[in-house]
Amino acid sequence: MSMKLTPEIAAANKERKDEAIREEWIKVMELRLVHDELQKCHRAEGENHYQVCGPIAKVYNDLLKEAKVKGYRTIDA
Repeated sequence: MSMKLTPEIAAANKERKDEAIREEWIKVMELRLVHDELQKCHRAEGENHYQVCGPIAKVYNDLLKEAKVKGYRTIDA
């Protein structure tokens, strides 16, 4: 029960992989932007940064859990 790999199937697989990688990189870049905003907030607020920057830190912490580039190996599995 082997499936033949036609050029159309190969192109569709490559497109699916590329789209998944693109989405992973978008999450990583979003994480980088939030990190930069958190650093700006810490510098600007000084001693009050725990209270003022708390919501940004929560978003950053949530994004850290999911924003990783896994690559093709996990997509094919």
